[in-house]
This record gives sequence, structure tokens and C-alpha cells, in this order.
Amino acid sequence: MTSFKLNLEKLKNNGLQKGLDTLSLITLGSLLIKYTVTGQLKLLINPNYTALVWITSMILFVLGCLKGIEFLQGKKTASLQESQHLTLIPPLLSSIILLTAIGLGFLISPQVLSSQTALSRGVTESSLMTRTQPELFRTFSKPENRSLLDWVRTLNAYPEPDAYKGQVAKISGFVIHSPQLPDNYLLLSRFVITCCAVDAYPVGIPVHLNGTNKSYPSDTWLEVEGQMQPEQVDNKRQLVLVPKSLKIIPTPSDPYNFSGN
Repeated sequence: MTSFKLNLEKLKNNGLQKGLDTLSLITLGSLLIKYTVTGQLKLLINPNYTALVWITSMILFVLGCLKGIEFLQGKKTASLQESQHLTLIPPLLSSIILLTAIGLGFLISPQVLSSQTALSRGVTESSLMTRTQPELFRTFSKPENRSLLDWVRTLNAYPEPDAYKGQVAKISGFVIHSPQLPDNYLLLSRFVITCCAVDAYPVGIPVHLNGTNKSYPSDTWLEVEGQMQPEQVDNKRQLVLVPKSLKIIPTPSDPYNFSGN
């Protein structure tokens, strides 16, 4: 009698596990489809991988539907956890955790990385430091057409502020109040993503304000137009942007720059 009860309990658990496996495949595929269709995926990964995510989401969804049909028809199918012999977490519990995470993905929209994240990861400023003696440097791109990332890449190629003195710049980014900068400076920054948001790193250009930076709270998005000037900031010669016009703009739908694009 005891053996019969144990077998019955095992059958129930197997049925529940297969049902959770099916639900996990369908909901995970649906979540990835949602991110792709709504455009939220670009807040999470480099667009170069969008097609791969789209294909993966469709495969997961179709597999889940097929597994669901087999489950409803009572056919014997292998559970996702069935082949595992040693697990740190019981299969039922791990499936519940996975479904909970997927559910949170539906309820909580991806958020743009903040200035606090940028400070904790460290804003890339090494490209803004310079040699002691300026050298001749020629660039073939129009300065006013460069994005913030273009400026940082140009400075990486030739980190000499005097080479860019007086050049016109028009860039946009979010505000960071760096503790290394005086109150009349702010960092205009953007995140650069190589693969996904986990590896995103911030780059920034210092902006020299006429007044205090308290007028522009952290994470405010600005479009700044002005001239590049070399200055001594934080005991380093750096290229800073002296604005002629500065306006607050909405957070763009594509707030990140992407490596390789």
C-alpha cells in the first residue's frame, strides 16, 4: 500500500513537472517575442543579436506548444529535469523560480541604466587625459557631426586637447555629477554596449557650465552645442565642452551606443 502511494505521488509530481516545463518554454519564448516587438530588447542587448534572439524566441514558443499538445494528449514526454540525477535545487522548485523570474519580466519593463550605475562602473575618462606636449593631428570627419562616442573614440586615437581647440561639437547624453569635478562641471555620458547591458560601460565628456551643475539633476538628458576647449581639470589637462546652447531633452528611445556599430 505504501509503495502504491509513493508511485502515485511520483506520477503526480512528474505530471506537474512536465506541465511546468511546458509553461516555462511558452512563457520564455513569449517574453523574448514581447521584448523584440516592443523595442525593449535594445535596452538589453546589442542590436546585432536581435535576429538571433527572435529566432530563439520562436523556437522556444513552438517547442513549448508542441510539448503542451503532447502533455494534453497524455503522451509520455521527457521532462527538462528528468535526465538530471544530481541537483542543488529540487526540479519543481527550480521550475517555479524560473517561472517567477519570467513573470517579473512581463511585469517590470527594462530600465535605462542610470548615472549611479555609471559611477559604480567607472566613467571612461582615460581618453580625455593627454600628453604634455601637443602634436599636429588631422581628422577628416566634421566635428559638428560627431556623436559623444565619436568624440571619445577620436580622443582615444589622439588624446591631445589642443588639437581640437575651438572645434564645434553638438552631442547628447545624460548628466553625471562626478565627485572628481568642480560644481560648475558635469559629465555628459552615454553607455556603450558590446554584447548586453551587463557589460555596458559609460563614456563621458566634461561640460564647463557658467553656473552650478545643481540646475541639471543626475540622469537628466541634455543636448549640448558649443566649442571644445582644453582646460586643467582635476589636475589633468582635459578637453571639455563649453556650451553655447544647452537644452533638456526626453530620454531617447535608443539611449545606448553599441560597440561594432
